[in-house]
Amino acid sequence: MLKRPDFQPCLKVKRIAVLTSGGETPGMNSAIRAIVRTADKEGIEVIGIHRGFSGLIQQDFIPLTSASVSRISQGGGSILHCGSCPEFYKSDIRQLASNVLQDHGIEALIVIGGKGSIAGAALLEQQSGIQTLALPGTVDNDIAGSDDAIGFDTAINTAVDAIDKLQDTAYSHQRLFLVEVAGTTSGFIAAQVAIAIGAEMLIVPEHPVEIAQIAKELSQNQKSGLSANGMVILAEGSAEPKMIRNLANELKACGEDPRICVLGHIQRGGAPTAHDRALAATLGNSAVHALLAGVRSSVLAVSESTITPLPFESTIKSSKQLPESALRLVTETGR
Repeated sequence: MLKRPDFQPCLKVKRIAVLTSGGETPGMNSAIRAIVRTADKEGIEVIGIHRGFSGLIQQDFIPLTSASVSRISQGGGSILHCGSCPEFYKSDIRQLASNVLQDHGIEALIVIGGKGSIAGAALLEQQSGIQTLALPGTVDNDIAGSDDAIGFDTAINTAVDAIDKLQDTAYSHQRLFLVEVAGTTSGFIAAQVAIAIGAEMLIVPEHPVEIAQIAKELSQNQKSGLSANGMVILAEGSAEPKMIRNLANELKACGEDPRICVLGHIQRGGAPTAHDRALAATLGNSAVHALLAGVRSSVLAVSESTITPLPFESTIKSSKQLPESALRLVTETGR
């Protein structure tokens, strides 16, 4: 159970808005529900913004009530839909967004998303002065200063479930499977999955590898006759875009017959786990109380089982690195 700061209310707020930005993550609906239900009890009206910052610019709004968010926690994705908005980095576009918020009497904004969404929220508050908070919602779990993020646990469980099935084929045919999981700039999903399934090897963006060398090592392991599960886990952002195919080609040159499996967007879908639902609900509830307490320009991060407001600047300018110990754990518990 996460600990929430004892936010002391000091502001009167009548209308707030919430949007989900970037890639969809399981659990976003739980956060939306908690925001709406908590706000309703505080006498605050909530406006939902469809399609992230693009929907804000186009005024694609919908009123959210306690009734309208009933029974949405079980569903994946976001009832508000998601999307990227590269043009939001232009000052004149953000000024338009600021004018829209003011014209609709919206006094505060809650953004649910990853690093790019947080950067957009920070720029908007700087330009508009409208009170803004962000909730970490990304399967990559790469928000600096936050131990967890909405959707991370579900993505791991989805990947593990799929790989458990692949292992049956790998074992039957004594064949290597190269499995690509989410993680454009970080290996947190890949590491958790690799540890959970006892992978042969883990390849992540934080630690570059020599393809020919690891292909030779994997092939030697296969030929050694030692018990193995045949799973090599790669984060999608590892080293180079074609790494997984290059590794497969190198393995073929070593006499192996590997198979490639890219899990892709399947990791973003499906019903959120109980962990992600509870995390999202707690963060959503905390966001409303934080706004009433005057907290602004902050990400509500999870640190040592406590929800902690962190300045946008500190999360944007810092990077979250996968610890070396994760790699060692995979090496020591794999083959």
